Order: sequence, then C-alpha cells, then structure tokens
Amino acid sequence: MAGTTIDFEAVYRALPGMVALLTPDLVFADVNEAYVSGTGRSRESLLGRYVFDVFPESVNSPAAQHSHQLRASLLRVLASGERDAMALQRYDVESPEHSGSWHEHYWSPVNSPVLGPDGRVRLIVHRVEEVTEFVRARGLGGDTAGRVLEAELYTRARELQELNNRLREAHAREREVALVLQKAMLPANRQVGHRAAVRYRPAVGALNVCGDWYDLVDLVGGHRIGVSVGDVVGHGLEAAGVMGQLRSALSAASRVADGPAQALNVLGRYANVVDGAESATVVTTFIDFDRNSITYSSAGHPPPVLLHDDGRVEFLDRATDPPLDARPDPRPRPEASTVFSPGATLVLYTDGLIERRREDIDVGLRRLAESLRRHRTLDPEPLADTVLRELLPPGGATDDTALVVVRL
Repeated sequence: MAGTTIDFEAVYRALPGMVALLTPDLVFADVNEAYVSGTGRSRESLLGRYVFDVFPESVNSPAAQHSHQLRASLLRVLASGERDAMALQRYDVESPEHSGSWHEHYWSPVNSPVLGPDGRVRLIVHRVEEVTEFVRARGLGGDTAGRVLEAELYTRARELQELNNRLREAHAREREVALVLQKAMLPANRQVGHRAAVRYRPAVGALNVCGDWYDLVDLVGGHRIGVSVGDVVGHGLEAAGVMGQLRSALSAASRVADGPAQALNVLGRYANVVDGAESATVVTTFIDFDRNSITYSSAGHPPPVLLHDDGRVEFLDRATDPPLDARPDPRPRPEASTVFSPGATLVLYTDGLIERRREDIDVGLRRLAESLRRHRTLDPEPLADTVLRELLPPGGATDDTALVVVRL
C-alpha cells in the first residue's frame, strides 16, 4: 500500500468493537459507531461529558459497581502508562422501546494508554467487547452463577492471552537490547583492520540472545596481535553483560601477558568472581607476524583452524583445557605453538557454526575444513560470508554464531 493515504479517523469509526477515546480528565473525546449503538446513547450525549456523569457511581446497583471498577482501571492506566484489562462486567442497558425496562448485558473492557512524546498519557483508548451472547449461550438452565462462572473463565483466558502477548513483547525488547549491547561491546570494523573479517549471527527465531563474542587486540612488542573467541552459557541481557566483562578482562590481560595461557589464567581467576561466567569457553591466539608463528590456548572451546596456503588444514587442538571456572583450584593453562607461511588463513568460531543436533561434532569440523579448503583463494570478507552460507542451515542457525577470519 505504498503511497496510499489512510484515513485513520474513518478506520476508527468503522471498527466493529466498541471504542471510546477519553482525555486524562476522563472526558469523552470521541466514540465510534459501535460504542454509540452498544450503549444506546447518542454521540452528542457522550462527547465532551465526564465519564461518570454518563455512568453514575452513586446508585447502589450493578451499573454503579461497574463504574467504580471502571474508575479504578482508568486511574491505573493514568498512573502506570500501561494497558489494564478489567474483569468481566455486568452493565444493564435500558430498552430504547420501553422506558424503565432494563436488559442484562455483560461486557469485557480493556483500557490502553496513548502516550505523547514526553511519555505522558495523552488519551485512553477504552475498548469494550460485549459478551452477553457468549454468557447466555454458555448458561446452564438459566443458572446465573453458571453463566458468570463461564464468563469469568472467558475473561481469565483473554487476560492470559494478553499476558502472553506482553511476555513476547518483553522478550523481543530484551533480545533487541541484548543485540545492541553485544554490538556496542564487540570491536568495530575499523579496529579489526584489513587483514580480518568478523561476523556475528544471532540464532533465527530465538527470543533470547546468547553470549558469543570475539576480540582482536594489538599486542605489545613486535608486529603481534591477539585474536580470541568465546561463548558464555546463558541467554539475554545477563549473558551479554557477562560476555562484555570477560571480553574486556581478556583484552586487558592479553596486552600484558607473556602468552595466551597466562592471559587465560588471569581470565579464569576473574571468572571465579563473575556471576554467570561458569562454564564459559574461550580460545585465544597470539599471532607473531615477525616470526610467522601462532601461540594458542583453549579453555574448553572448539579448536581454531589454520588453513595453509597449499590447502592443508590444521586444527589447533594441542592446548585444550576445561572451560573457565571449571576447577575449584585453577591450574596453569596449557599452551602450544605452530608456524605458518604468508598467505595462510586463521579461523576462529563458536560452536553454532559446526554443531548440529543428533550429529557428532567431528562431522561439523570436517564440513568446516572442506569449505575452507575449497574457497582458500578468497579474501577474508567473501570467505567469511561463504563459510556462513555453506555451514549454517538454510533457515538460519539454532544457536548464535561468531566467526573471525584472519589472513596471515
């Protein structure tokens, strides 16, 4: 409908449900045709009038009880700025043909705020669904108590549905915030440089975001860089926060450590005092371009892959240890080294890239090795995209995935 102008006023008036707009002073600002018809009052008798002049609270009747509950709901909306679903209401309507003749009606009201730019409530959308026919249809031999019970069940079911909607919205907001937080804490492209490509792919369809992360840091002394990838157990903002703490701690430790094992030793001690860091995995590599060597250490993480320029694939798996905070008394981490020729490629990743349900992890490792070997002539950026395209499922990954490709 690009370019189509929508008359929202006409849409509002044509809504099949009963809808009224109230000011913060609880005065009718507008009503739609269904509201006029459902209440049996003319539009002119409603607009500009105080709600409780129209629906008095002073009479001791079901109508008065409805008005008391309506006032409480509207005041909650004004105070909280959030939607409020009322319990089922009985409000009898006078017959337009016979004055003084009242008919039993049941209503299911919901009050929703319309917020201004300052976050204050500017209008209240008072939406009412009449469920009289539902109550009557579910009645048991004219038993009013039975009808009310059925109607209450209807109301509770509707409130549960609205609660589920709110939970989905809250999870979606948390996911968005966690993604923004992760993006803010991970290195920007300008920090990575032309030698490397980095990718982060959140799991498709997941309400929560995991704590996968990567880091690239310039090391002191010579032409050296540190490249790390890690994975925090857990989901959402908590995992993203732990991820940020561990990444920052490892980045600082790497700048002063003698090697990757010592950096992980420091990180392990730090993880002991960080709630949520239990069983986090990480692998870190120190790349020395002057000596064409890579020194590495792993805390329970899948092994980095060194793709040599002749197509040979080497998994860096000779310095693997348990995850962070896995031992009550931390011990020094192992460390190993290997050499490379200029033009080789180093690949670090998280388990979302290689793991599949009901499949041995070795199958995923072989799939990664074959993909890298086939496309070894590609530069880091297209190579990263190609690996993700070939290894992640067509519908998207079921787990978050971080990937770092470094041309050596």
